[in-house]
Amino acid sequence: MNINFNKNPDGLVPAIIQDVQTKNVLMLGYMNEEALGKTKSSGLVTFFSRTKNRLWTKGEESGNVLNLVDLKLDCDNDTLLVSVNPEGPTCHKGSDTCWDDTNNQSFGFISKLEDTIASRIDNADSKKSYVASLFAKGINKVAQKVGEEAVEVVIEAKDNNDELFLEESADLLFHYLMLLQAKGFKLIDVVNVLQKREK
Repeated sequence: MNINFNKNPDGLVPAIIQDVQTKNVLMLGYMNEEALGKTKSSGLVTFFSRTKNRLWTKGEESGNVLNLVDLKLDCDNDTLLVSVNPEGPTCHKGSDTCWDDTNNQSFGFISKLEDTIASRIDNADSKKSYVASLFAKGINKVAQKVGEEAVEVVIEAKDNNDELFLEESADLLFHYLMLLQAKGFKLIDVVNVLQKREK
């Protein structure tokens, strides 16, 4: 890495700390050459503390260390992206991140869709909400609908109409997310199982 430590008069470069699994930004710290060297050699993220005026390994007092996974340098060679596996909360105030966010895995629009499904189940009038009305019929009906959508995906996969294949795939995924919630789970639970199988 050809890091430009001389860009700032104090010899420090920003280090953005990101959870390698969730991709959430946990905190921002600063490193000089010595802090970077210690981070690499120890495997624990170490900063140069501007308030303490010394090297500071995250978690040296709390035990909430940041285990180094990867380092990347930005296009200007003056900012580090540090991928980590955190142990415990990152912020000194006890929150997962220094922005007081929870460090949960997010799947973007899919997570938003899961929240919408949960909201419709909890709050919607079953006569107006398709989700609520299907849930009201019980888990057997939800499971049956997943089976029907799966068969339709298979049928469309054998044809040449990509638009219909994608439409049926969307229906299957939507109803599968409903079935997961009917069983008390979310997509992250399935992802966790797949991660355990990874070789």
